[in-house]
Amino acid sequence: MTPMVRTAVFPTVLCLLILSACSNDAPQKAKVAPAVMVVEAASRSLPVYTEYIGETYGRADVDVVSRVEGWITGIHFKEGEMVKEGQLLYTVDDSQLRNQEEVASSQVAAQEVLLAKSKADLDRVEPLAAINALSRRDLDAARAAYQAQQKSVEAARAVYRNAQLQTSYARITSPITGVIGISTVQVGDMVTRSIGAKALNTVSATGEIRIRFSVPETDYLNYQREWKDRPVGQAIELDVYLSDGTRFPEKARLDFTDRSLDARTGSLLAQAVVSNNGTQRLRPGQFVKVRVVSKELNDAVIVPQQAVRQLQTIYQVFVVGDGDTLRPRQVTPGVRVGSNWVITDGLKAGERVAIVGNAIIKPNVPVQPKPMEWSYDSTLVN
Repeated sequence: MTPMVRTAVFPTVLCLLILSACSNDAPQKAKVAPAVMVVEAASRSLPVYTEYIGETYGRADVDVVSRVEGWITGIHFKEGEMVKEGQLLYTVDDSQLRNQEEVASSQVAAQEVLLAKSKADLDRVEPLAAINALSRRDLDAARAAYQAQQKSVEAARAVYRNAQLQTSYARITSPITGVIGISTVQVGDMVTRSIGAKALNTVSATGEIRIRFSVPETDYLNYQREWKDRPVGQAIELDVYLSDGTRFPEKARLDFTDRSLDARTGSLLAQAVVSNNGTQRLRPGQFVKVRVVSKELNDAVIVPQQAVRQLQTIYQVFVVGDGDTLRPRQVTPGVRVGSNWVITDGLKAGERVAIVGNAIIKPNVPVQPKPMEWSYDSTLVN
């Protein structure tokens, strides 16, 4: 090999040796297992609640109506305040009624005068008839006249009492104790007593509140099955939630269900009653949510909802098995538990389930399990 060739080859060989050494000295990049959040499927015995939307009514909602015709001469309450039974609410012009009362009173007086005369006639006839100075016919006629006049006095007094009653109707009082609403009439308005005439006002007893809601026929049939062993007379309690989501402190109790289902909606009207004395927070016309226990779940398996993947009608979870590897498993979900889900088939309590979210992780690959704390809501809503 000539000196020139040796000079050209040596640097080339040296560079190859250096590159080979650098390649051998470089550390191999290790594959790192991805970290995933893991929860244990829990087992609980829990009640399942069904929710319904209901409307509130007073324990009694009584319309205030006029029983006489006339002009409103006075309003004696403040709208929206509590009124007591018998408290004066409205007064109606009673001048005509008082005139009728005076006429009836004079009729009573006139009939009583005639009664006194017939009694005097009878008193004169009786001793004369006893000595045969007058005939028996005269005595019978005197007695009949007296008895007839007694009935005339009773009739006149009845007319007078009725006139007094009509006059009293000009003072319209509260039929019950409760909260009174907004008046539909003002002083000077004409009121009538005709059928279908508008109510002057409404008074609602709010010590207890009625809640009416509709129960679908399928739910009704389910309750018949679930409650067949319930002791007769045992109260069925319901939870009440206000429109802002807060739970009303008092429990409601089922009061009654209607005699028949509504053929148009296929539902049954039900009514619950709840005490309102402690808070007076409920008023007629509110919309509330009621929850009733529809069934009991024994040893139900629950997991967070984000642990369940749904692909059309297929539900799947990733179970962390031996060697901390992920294995997909098809499951059957049941009712929702707040932010969690009841699994009715495909998963056992205590098995570890990965929360992978939308991450793309291949099955049967090792992972780094990171235990995650989670809570469950014992109120299941069907």
